[in-house]
Amino acid sequence: MEPIRKDDAYYKAKDRVKEMKKFYTSLMSYVVFISLLGGLNYYINEWRHPWFLWAAFGWGIGLIFQAAKAFDWNPFFGKDWEERKMKELMDEENKSNFNR
Repeated sequence: MEPIRKDDAYYKAKDRVKEMKKFYTSLMSYVVFISLLGGLNYYINEWRHPWFLWAAFGWGIGLIFQAAKAFDWNPFFGKDWEERKMKELMDEENKSNFNR
């Protein structure tokens, strides 16, 4: 592995902050617009049919994926998983070479 240069770390951090800023902007938009849709829904039919929840649910799923990207959260295939799997595969390879 080659050493990480300071420039690389700076640009990675800058990109990550940019993604986080984008997420927080989307979150604020979500709160404002879903609140407005909820108010409109109440004004029109007093929540007898809460249709604004469909928009909240759909947009909320998108926000979850955006948050996962912004905060580098991946419970299934994260950095730790990659390192563990590489070590496991290397150990298996070493065992098979040893047994030959």
